[in-house]
Amino acid sequence: MTAVAAAVDTPSALPPHVRAVPPSPVHQRLRRLWGGLFGTPLNSLITLVYIGFIAVVVWPFLDWALVKAVWVGNGDACRQAQGACWAFVADKIRFILFGLYPGPEQARSAAALLVMAVLIIATGLPALWRWPLLVAWGAGMAAVLILLGGGFGLTPVATDVWGGMTLSLLVFVAGVLMAAPLAVGLALARRSKMGGLRLLSVLGIEITRGIPFIAVLYAATLLFPLMLPAGAAVDKLLRAQIAVSIFVAAFLAETLRAGLQAVPRGQYEAAYALGLSRWQTLRRIILPQAIRTVIPGIVNILLNVFQDTSLVLVIGLFDFLNAARVAANDSDWMGRHDEAYAFAALVYFTLCFCGSRYSLWLERHVSPHRHDHR
Repeated sequence: MTAVAAAVDTPSALPPHVRAVPPSPVHQRLRRLWGGLFGTPLNSLITLVYIGFIAVVVWPFLDWALVKAVWVGNGDACRQAQGACWAFVADKIRFILFGLYPGPEQARSAAALLVMAVLIIATGLPALWRWPLLVAWGAGMAAVLILLGGGFGLTPVATDVWGGMTLSLLVFVAGVLMAAPLAVGLALARRSKMGGLRLLSVLGIEITRGIPFIAVLYAATLLFPLMLPAGAAVDKLLRAQIAVSIFVAAFLAETLRAGLQAVPRGQYEAAYALGLSRWQTLRRIILPQAIRTVIPGIVNILLNVFQDTSLVLVIGLFDFLNAARVAANDSDWMGRHDEAYAFAALVYFTLCFCGSRYSLWLERHVSPHRHDHR
């Protein structure tokens, strides 16, 4: 028995055909992959559905968009093509990015777009969350308005011809900047012990959230001018910005209210015990915790707002999506609407996907003790 046990405990003492050879890492991964794809009848069904989707939808699209696509040339080169004509996008890219902005002055629109992009990227870095960032935003937005509108030696350009990605980003950025302080005020007012103030906040938030955004834009375009004194006028882009700000503020306020409710009451009491005033408690203790709690909701609202900037078409402004649509109407390119919408969709998807991934990163960054391995 002792010899048998020793032989069993010592693999090298066993005959070659009896020894157990452990599977290689590659073999183990393949087995896991096969089990995930076809391990159960349900997994097999889902896998077959995905294969069918790829065969019926994905591959024909890739064949049209990449394999048979025309990348260079003019409209004549695309007339006989069976795939996408990306040469159209290359030819119309300046119009798509800058809209009807005068051609000789489009460098100013590009500079304004770059300034806003740099400010957004800088705001995404928590290490820069200091008061100089607010100064940079103020100076940057002033520079953007000067670049686009003219002044200080630059040729004036009416807001009617601002367009493209520059206009989309301007409406988004300016709307969020104007809405943020209003949203904080509405959220705090809704939790106030003053009944009248709380009622006004509730009415403002619920009425705005219950109206479609396009209706808010129509109201800003048609009703707001009727409220002004005779002879007074407000630029339609400014009216759109006010409508966007009010709409965004209502949704942000409700999200912030949820974050404020999630902060334990003991945080207030501990701050007051340390001698902090109510304002110091809100600014240093309560609001940072509330915002950290609702980061996913805030990012979701911001992404929706960026996508909804395309609705400014109803007041006669040509944002990025509508500039792409108008560019496709050029008869020289035989109405390349498919390529125009595909390019716009790719840009929107890329920006929104980056925003969603940044949201996940920011959650982990501001919550160092949270073990989230998504």
